[in-house]
Amino acid sequence: MSVLAGARVAVVGLGGTGRAVVEVALALGAHVEALDASEQAVATLRAQHREGPQSSGGSLRLRTAADDEALAQALEEAAAPLVVVSPGVPPHAPVIRRAQALGREVVSEVELAWRLQAEGPHPQVPWLAITGTDGKTTTVSMLASILAAAGLQAPAVGNVGTPVIQAVAQGQAQALAVELSSFQLHATSSMSPLAAVCLNVAADHLDWHGSQEAYAADKARVYHQAQAAAVYNLADPFTEQMVRDADVVAGCRAVGFTLGAPGLGQVGRVEDLLVDRAFHQERHREAVPLATVADLAHLAPGGQAERLPAHIVEDALAAASLARAAGVEAESVAAGLRAFSPGAHRIVTVALGGGVTWVDDSKATNPHAAEAALSALPAGTGVWIVGGDTKGASLHELVAKIAPVLRAAVVIGKDQSQVLAALGSQAPELPLVRVADGAPEQVMTEAVRAAASLARPGDTVMLAPACASWDQFTSYAQRGDLFARAARDMVAS
Repeated sequence: MSVLAGARVAVVGLGGTGRAVVEVALALGAHVEALDASEQAVATLRAQHREGPQSSGGSLRLRTAADDEALAQALEEAAAPLVVVSPGVPPHAPVIRRAQALGREVVSEVELAWRLQAEGPHPQVPWLAITGTDGKTTTVSMLASILAAAGLQAPAVGNVGTPVIQAVAQGQAQALAVELSSFQLHATSSMSPLAAVCLNVAADHLDWHGSQEAYAADKARVYHQAQAAAVYNLADPFTEQMVRDADVVAGCRAVGFTLGAPGLGQVGRVEDLLVDRAFHQERHREAVPLATVADLAHLAPGGQAERLPAHIVEDALAAASLARAAGVEAESVAAGLRAFSPGAHRIVTVALGGGVTWVDDSKATNPHAAEAALSALPAGTGVWIVGGDTKGASLHELVAKIAPVLRAAVVIGKDQSQVLAALGSQAPELPLVRVADGAPEQVMTEAVRAAASLARPGDTVMLAPACASWDQFTSYAQRGDLFARAARDMVAS
């Protein structure tokens, strides 16, 4: 019998993750109190599930509130000992503080999914866990492609889209490629992945976590109780220290990935080969080829391997490391990388014309991600569309690093002061155009028009805003879609 059968559970936050928790919990016979400050979110769930007793033996009650304090009071009245919190609800929210003060157990959807798998019919299904400030979705999707090439049913789940609890409840997977945000890891404690990686750590989501130290500590949770391999980035000392400090299962190995030639116990690059010196019996004497740079050429701007961003190679090495930890053969690594298609808005070439390449990297919502995308461009050939909600991050260091590759900048965003300050301080001679605030379509049409006037044959216009999209767009996806449409219209005109 499930641990949720007859249990009283409060679900806080009724977005996609929260709705998935409610659905699974009800199916397993839980008595669910579903809470959200948004009446629309509650109405969406009400359209999917009726309130009251359920055929499974459980029940559903929906609650909303006018403000955060009222929501906290509603949670107290719910009297549910287990509180499942959605990723968007920060730990300092009144509803979470009230739950903790009342002695309620607060867990993430990921934590609940792990518990359900552990006591379910398929406890042996391995989790391969991925976190990091940037590159998570690319890496988890590469990993899923590699596992599929190896003949495994192993979907990419978690922060990438499909909630982990949904995949666990379906019980069809032979392995899970799990993308985890710091939000999800914050309230996850008993997960024990077969292998895990933190790709990198840079300042992000400081408004949610409260400090860089708290953010990094939550990222480090990905390594807790790792069984076979704790994979880290040799270029990022934070990730190596995370592995050193991690409480892993006895026998778990530390495996570094690097863009250089790998040492013993590492995975890396030798000329145009991606090679493994960590997961095969002869690793003391030789490296095993896993793939070639040519296998990744379709991920470069314009499909040109020589313009392949370094972070794409890093992501491939990380994905390969996790797959090798799961016993995947080298041939499947190469086949999976060749078959991999990048997600939308992640360094996607959306138009070519007049010798100019137009690249959508709207998913670059922080400085670290923007740097990774732009740094691969040849000197003086980048026209950068930048701006939006900075989420409290400084752009000065980013501009200083990428200034040599830029020809010009086009600045968007409601509040452009931080972007303009960074450009003025670190690249004062760089030509720039400011786009006035307006409707989303108008903003992006004007940005593309300005970029076209600045670009020259051989240049790349790249939307890599280094900022969140919420100030002017509904999402980074809308921002990228509008850019792609405007760029194609520009090329066709």
